[in-house]
Amino acid sequence: QVQLVESGGGLVQPGGSLRLSCAASGFTFSSYAMSWYRQAPGKERELVASVGGSTKYVDSVKGRFTISRDNAKNTVYLQMNSLKLEDTAVYYCYAERLFSVRAIVYWGQGTQVTVSS
Repeated sequence: QVQLVESGGGLVQPGGSLRLSCAASGFTFSSYAMSWYRQAPGKERELVASVGGSTKYVDSVKGRFTISRDNAKNTVYLQMNSLKLEDTAVYYCYAERLFSVRAIVYWGQGTQVTVSS
């Protein structure tokens, strides 16, 4: 059974830090590109960061967030520093493996991050 279990969300003041973790099981973690998405109230879900052959970030988090993975622990992390009010969202872990004619994807249930003074 495939599982992506996020943890580490919570309430933090502006300028603070949080570290999200996503523990994966039920598939070959090292063969998948891993990403973090987020969805704020009333907004579409957006890609925040991804790590596969390369590491990518949405412009709004560059220099503040760092994505990393530990294949030995089947875990992907998102270190979030200098948090802003606009970072408030539900953060989702995402796994993707591309084949020639299809893709296999998995989503986590999400973890709430609230930035508030």
